[in-house]
Amino acid sequence: MRKADTSVQALGGEGEDVQLRYGALGLLCLFLLGVGIKARNTACLSAEVLVFALLVAQG
Repeated sequence: MRKADTSVQALGGEGEDVQLRYGALGLLCLFLLGVGIKARNTACLSAEVLVFALLVAQG
């Protein structure tokens, strides 16, 4: 099993849907959102908003 497959399984399958639809930026967005919320870190949340804006602009 590749490392990427393991990380998708750790997300409970939801990450797989995001990866299929949005690619690596989608997974980065989920990661930054999770870290930002858990650590209450506004820098991570701000970075997540920027990544999300990039995803929306591409779509």
